[in-house]
Amino acid sequence: MDLRETLRIATRSIRSHKLRSVLTVIGVVIGIASVVTFATFGASVEADIVGEIGSTTASNVYVLPTPGGEDGGDGGPGPGIGGLAQPVFTTSDVEGLREIEGVRQVLPRGNVGVSALSHANDTVSRSQITATTPASFPADAIVSGRAFQTGERAVVVSEAATRAFEDNLSVGDNLSITRANGGEVRVEVVGVANRTAGQFSFASFAGQPRFYVPIDPFYETTIESPSLGVSQNAYPQVTVVAEPARIETVKDDVQAYLGESDAAELKPESVELSAQTSGDFVEDIQEIINQVTRFVTGIAVIALIVGAIGIANIMLVSVTERTREIGIMKAVGARNRDVMGLFLAEATVLGGAGAIVGLPLGLAVAYGATAYAEVAFTPAYVWFAIAVGVGVLVGVVAGLYPAWRAARVDPIDALRYE
Repeated sequence: MDLRETLRIATRSIRSHKLRSVLTVIGVVIGIASVVTFATFGASVEADIVGEIGSTTASNVYVLPTPGGEDGGDGGPGPGIGGLAQPVFTTSDVEGLREIEGVRQVLPRGNVGVSALSHANDTVSRSQITATTPASFPADAIVSGRAFQTGERAVVVSEAATRAFEDNLSVGDNLSITRANGGEVRVEVVGVANRTAGQFSFASFAGQPRFYVPIDPFYETTIESPSLGVSQNAYPQVTVVAEPARIETVKDDVQAYLGESDAAELKPESVELSAQTSGDFVEDIQEIINQVTRFVTGIAVIALIVGAIGIANIMLVSVTERTREIGIMKAVGARNRDVMGLFLAEATVLGGAGAIVGLPLGLAVAYGATAYAEVAFTPAYVWFAIAVGVGVLVGVVAGLYPAWRAARVDPIDALRYE
């Protein structure tokens, strides 16, 4: 029996039991669609995050205290935010980092405790705002206005912050800041920015209101410098902007400098000083996303197993129903491999049909999910091929035993079967 005839008979059998066939295929459709959805959504989120990091913070080297040592989990520095509240980097450290060859800028950042911000009789609650330097605002980051100047009672806000009040903020407006100690300071909005040069690569700048003030005169966190013996400003995080061609060299030099810095003596024993690039964060984020994607996709495979069981069950029923037909086929010369091939083809068609339907369904759901999450749709082409292949494989595997059983039917007993 040739392949064309085998497929024709298998298709005819499937069409003669339309409802049963559709119900059988649904399990495979759900499994394939789930795999495609989760894989595509994971790839889309990964591409969006990696693209954003690469386009805005590729030259940044982040200098920060992170969990490490005996209490840090893995015995060494690594990505994390467990130590970010520790103001250990002194002004002396900032100056020392500026002396490293290949460093363009050093951008310290600190938190200023506040309780509220007011504008035009409207007040929003905030626990803190960010103090940084004018260099944190490159020219292409300023949407309107300008960056503040050191010593100026001014604020630069994100685009989301302009919509935080009932009357939208704009350049030239006055803003009242209530400090954590109850004092009130009036500042002028001098600029609106869409990002800052020293922000973390995962900071999602545009997602929430952010307010930035100059370190002088707003930042008041000080500590005694171990190297100089005088009181200096201390910051929880410093960003080093390196020359693009020397990022890895600068990172290594910064890490070496940290071992002799004020921060090395001021940090808690459970914290390590770490210099990390955007590439380090990208690798960590990719690994996390891939692990989550693999886990969720693995759950989706359960639906494929259910679909395979459904195909195996319906094929066994089909073998029983067509026992007399099998006997007639063998009586007119059909070999065991012809019978086995016929039932394998039928199971494969069912699995392939599930893959063909499940693939576009999964793509549609993934597209809706990415649109809802506001990330760019990135097709996972490798997973598409895997999904179709798995769908066909599910049909083959599920049909093996029923096909083998059909091939072993004795033609004499089959012809007597009622």
